[in-house]
Amino acid sequence: MATVFDVADYILAHLGPMSAMKLQKLVYYSQAWSLVWDDRELFSDDIEAWANGPVVRQLYDRHRGLFSLPPGFFGGDPSALDTEQRETLKVVLGYYGDKDAQWLSDLTHIEAPWRDARANLPDGARSTRIITKAALAEYYGSLK
Repeated sequence: MATVFDVADYILAHLGPMSAMKLQKLVYYSQAWSLVWDDRELFSDDIEAWANGPVVRQLYDRHRGLFSLPPGFFGGDPSALDTEQRETLKVVLGYYGDKDAQWLSDLTHIEAPWRDARANLPDGARSTRIITKAALAEYYGSLK
């Protein structure tokens, strides 16, 4: 199975340097749509419902303190992605890739998976609550 680092480096290779926040959101949407279109997870790591939107902690732990991330930053292997996964990523990046980080973050905040995972938390509160893969598949599956 591909890792979140393979996915992140695939995204960076195709879109170029970007903010850590934007990359986190693109990784999130890539996982969500893989669950819907391919009926399988793209990577096994959990996604947490942080105050500024969905975050994969394993990515965050590597880019903590950095704003802009260059291609190849994570040392992942984009070639580990199979044809179906690359096709999913191409479609996701085609739709979300030109959006800025704040737009993507705002979008996640109005969608059910992030909101439901943060239920009863005050705005801006820290959280490590998991956005489940089932919640992603159910919500985004209803949009297709």
